[in-house]
Amino acid sequence: MLPEAPVEVPPELRAAVIEAFPQYRSACFSVAGRGWHSLAVDIDDCLIAKFPQGPEAACALRREASLLAAVRPHLTLPVPDMKLVERPILFSLHKKLTGSIFLAADYELLPDRARDALAETLAQFFAEIHAIERKFMHAAGAGPVEWWDVRAGTLAPIWSQIPAPVTERAQAVMKKYAGREWEDDVYGFFDAHGWNMAFDHEASRLNGIFDFADSDFGPAAREFVPVSLISPDLARRSMRAYGKLTGRNIDPGDVFMLTAAARLSEFAGVLETGEHVNDMRALVIDWFTQAEIE
Repeated sequence: MLPEAPVEVPPELRAAVIEAFPQYRSACFSVAGRGWHSLAVDIDDCLIAKFPQGPEAACALRREASLLAAVRPHLTLPVPDMKLVERPILFSLHKKLTGSIFLAADYELLPDRARDALAETLAQFFAEIHAIERKFMHAAGAGPVEWWDVRAGTLAPIWSQIPAPVTERAQAVMKKYAGREWEDDVYGFFDAHGWNMAFDHEASRLNGIFDFADSDFGPAAREFVPVSLISPDLARRSMRAYGKLTGRNIDPGDVFMLTAAARLSEFAGVLETGEHVNDMRALVIDWFTQAEIE
């Protein structure tokens, strides 16, 4: 799970922004969130500054800025226009996308027409990003997507933590998953869950998407894994809309297997840390007992 974000903006980070941009001396600073690599700071509800936490995070931030610069001209859906600031310390700055996060409970409140509209917006985003030339994104810093750890030893502690019927089905799915060769056939976003969305809840409209740190080359079906975290129904609608736009039909069975691998790997991780175990167990059981994507 992600490290916990501080309640208040560390004073040294606020000072760094003011030194680089004195006009923000009287601005309101607040913690916007924390990812694996960076702490995001909201400035006057208008700007987002991202501060990398360590050398590896600094490389990730530079890479994300390069990827965003490459993809923005190709996309209809707004994404951050990220600029790097080198002094007094490295951080990025971009205009905040209007909207807020979009969770499973929010999706349940949407009428059918709004659900289709959201699916079509996501499908267009995926279609546009997948159409970008591979060599272009490789030059911007993209590489093979990182895969989940689903080795037998990693998953072994899981099986005693979930009901026997779920274990039986999960093991059968993972056997099939291991027998597949997954091609890195597109440059993709691969992180379209609701925490990375700027959603206008009043208008029921997706205003933008952010956090390109995990974007790389991978199978097109993988785009719909994080979408399924919002709702399997949304993933199914998005796959259908994507097929109409691109002529490429996504196999729901592939999405089911990929999501199964992601959830089992994440469950193994939380068992090791002892944090959020019950929540992750519920997600695993829910995934292997639903029937909307399989």
